[in-house]
Amino acid sequence: MSRYSWLWVGLGNPGPQYRFTRHNFGFLVLEEFARLKGLKFSKGPYQSLVSAYKDAFLLMPQTFMNLSGEAVAPLSRKLRIPPERILVIHDDLDLPLGRIKFAPKGGAGGHRGVKSIIEALGTKDFPRLKLGIGRPPQGIAVRDYVLSPFSEEEKPLVRKVLETACEALDYLLEHDLAKTMSLFNR
Repeated sequence: MSRYSWLWVGLGNPGPQYRFTRHNFGFLVLEEFARLKGLKFSKGPYQSLVSAYKDAFLLMPQTFMNLSGEAVAPLSRKLRIPPERILVIHDDLDLPLGRIKFAPKGGAGGHRGVKSIIEALGTKDFPRLKLGIGRPPQGIAVRDYVLSPFSEEEKPLVRKVLETACEALDYLLEHDLAKTMSLFNR
């Protein structure tokens, strides 16, 4: 049995050029959570940055997005955290900016970071916290859109999402996933 009841995985790409991009929304949530709780991330095993809060172990893979599973799978095994207790926090094109949604499991939905984790764990039965980024405007490729920074107009809404996501993570530590979903998936 692990001393941690959760492994929270924020998805993103390492490097300053990606820091405030839509694809790094998962990193932004864990960074904001760490800021609010006075936590620091340190270099961890399997190309990662790690921290801990209460009984949650926080992980930001420092592989590129499409190799995220290379950090998640071995660390979850080392910590003895089963897939149903691995919460993957990631951007989602199918939700509008401003919306968050917990899901108990599911496919990759075209997200290469989630796909990598599914392949590395050998299951898609792990929960997610999806952060809406909306679809790209006409004429802009998905790849370019997800790797673009949030606009100045979007930043107040991004701050609100970060605040809500951090509240949801705090709530999840005290309640089960079903109750958390019913409160925050509105």
